[in-house]
Amino acid sequence: MENDLNRFLTAQEHNYEIALAEIKLGKKESHWMWYVFPQLRGLGLSDTSFFYGIQDLEEAKAYLAHPLLGPRLVAITNALLLLNEKDAYTIFGSPDHLKLKSCMTLFSLVDECLDGVFKQVLDCYFNGGIDDRTLAFLNR
Repeated sequence: MENDLNRFLTAQEHNYEIALAEIKLGKKESHWMWYVFPQLRGLGLSDTSFFYGIQDLEEAKAYLAHPLLGPRLVAITNALLLLNEKDAYTIFGSPDHLKLKSCMTLFSLVDECLDGVFKQVLDCYFNGGIDDRTLAFLNR
C-alpha cells in the first residue's frame, strides 16, 4: 500500500503548498484537486482521476494514517473551514466542488481518531449532505 500512496507524495511535492495557499486565499486557481482532495477511483472519468482515485476504504485509511498525507489533508481541510466563504462552488468551481464533497464523504467514513474535520466540511459546505455516488461505489 505504501508504494501506491507514493503517487500522491510525488504529485504533492511541488504543489501542496500552492494548494494550501490558494485555499487560504479562498479560491482554487490551479490544478491539484485529484491528489490533494482525492476521491474514490471510478467517480471521475479522466485518466488523471483514475490514477489518483482511492481504491477502497482500506486505501483511504492508509492515506489518513500516512505520516505526511494524513496531516496534510487535515491541515488543508481545516484551512477550508476557517474561510468566511461557505460556498464550495465559489471556492472550487465546477466540478471540483463535487470532488470536494466526494472526498469529504470518503474520509468521513474512515475518520476514527481525528476531530471530525471531514464531517464538519460536509455540514458547513453541503448542509450535512454526503455524496451518494461515493456510497454507491463503496456498496458495489
